[in-house]
Amino acid sequence: MSKVTLLEQAQLRTDLPKINIGDHVKVYVKIPEGDKIRLHPFEGTVIAKKGSGLRLTITVRKVSFGEGVEKVFIVHSPSIKNIEVAGSVKVKRAKLYYLRKKVGRKATL
Repeated sequence: MSKVTLLEQAQLRTDLPKINIGDHVKVYVKIPEGDKIRLHPFEGTVIAKKGSGLRLTITVRKVSFGEGVEKVFIVHSPSIKNIEVAGSVKVKRAKLYYLRKKVGRKATL
């Protein structure tokens, strides 16, 4: 193995659950406010996974006050405290971008 992969494997987090496309997740993000750190939960559906290893990212989508909100999280980032999988749905697509066009009850899995 190369030195880069050995360095990356040492930094991978092992406390995270297995995340799939279509899962309903709750991501707790650390937000610094002055001298304190606040945890901000972002709850939504995983619509995309990209990359592998240390560069793995997930795109989480939720509807907040009638507007769709998407955030991209680096899974192995130190700014993420925890990820909880609330539920999972079996899907037949690798990317669920079609949910962006759906409105109301049809936008849920």
